[in-house]
Amino acid sequence: MSADARFMRLALGLGRRGLGGVWPNPAVGCVIVQSGRIVGRGWTQPGGRPHAEPVALAQAGEAARGATAYVTLEPCAHHGQTPPCADALIAAGVVRVVVAAGDPDPRVSGRGIEMLRAAGIVVETGLCADEARADLGGFLSRVTAGRPEITLKLATSFDGRIATASGHSQWITGPEARRAVHAMRARHDAVMVGAGTVRADDPALTVRDMGVARQPVRVAVSRRLDLPLMSQLARTAREVPVWAAHGADADPALIEAWEGLGARLLPCAVAGGQLDMGSVLQALGVAGLTRVFCEGGGALAASLLSADLVDRLVGFTAGLSIGAEGLPGIGALGIAQLDEAPRFELQEVRPVGRDALHIWRRARG
Repeated sequence: MSADARFMRLALGLGRRGLGGVWPNPAVGCVIVQSGRIVGRGWTQPGGRPHAEPVALAQAGEAARGATAYVTLEPCAHHGQTPPCADALIAAGVVRVVVAAGDPDPRVSGRGIEMLRAAGIVVETGLCADEARADLGGFLSRVTAGRPEITLKLATSFDGRIATASGHSQWITGPEARRAVHAMRARHDAVMVGAGTVRADDPALTVRDMGVARQPVRVAVSRRLDLPLMSQLARTAREVPVWAAHGADADPALIEAWEGLGARLLPCAVAGGQLDMGSVLQALGVAGLTRVFCEGGGALAASLLSADLVDRLVGFTAGLSIGAEGLPGIGALGIAQLDEAPRFELQEVRPVGRDALHIWRRARG
């Protein structure tokens, strides 16, 4: 592995520290190297500011003069709540910048690189680009498609069931798998479930035993907003954010009740008698979310898959079978031919305790 690749992979690892805690900004990493020695490291800080580059430059100090900066995303070129990172790199006297991926944000989109080159800085692009785009997929999706990246998680029996016919589901998978789910929640901006899951399981949807400083937003999807007003979500809405996506036909009294509890309400379009998931995700994107972890239930999973809105599948499969009378993990999709089924590419398989974890990405082409 070349030195450039080694330093960029370090920057990628630093950037991942911000996943779930920096939205609507991207989780960027930066490494400053002087004469083969790392003099500064940085990543996007909680809440999205300061950005990775000024954090790394502050650590480097005068050692940044004449150094190379490795950045996972094109340095910003616009004045927002902070000055442009491209200006900061120029002012610090960096002579070379290696960029993994370009930023499609219209306020940047090549301008950051142009600013650096106009200042006489050597700029190289594309190193570890695929890895960077995978890490930054949520930010890129929000900028280019107007919606967050969606990960659909299912914890099922070997035969694809999430509960028995009576609704009993605790616990299909083991404690190690449940802990892994909490770690995954922590790396996402929000956790999303359907109304049926709220009513059946009364989930808290928080990250526990991980020492996180910022909990993910909890999103409930309910056309009629008929969610239990004594649920864990309702009781804790002022402590951990609760957002509810609902249709225009939701009862005004329920709207008033949930707003009174501290929830943020997102009116969305209805199609075919249910919430249009494209509209829901657009609303979440407008609100700033970049990475959403969907934990069911079956109807919501089917709606997302039918609308081709799932970017990643995460499955925890347990070594037990419940049978055909059990509750399926995914609702009806109306598929008659196999070529109509959404396809995903396997990325990873590994044991987690007594269960198997498998991760799939949206198939290309």
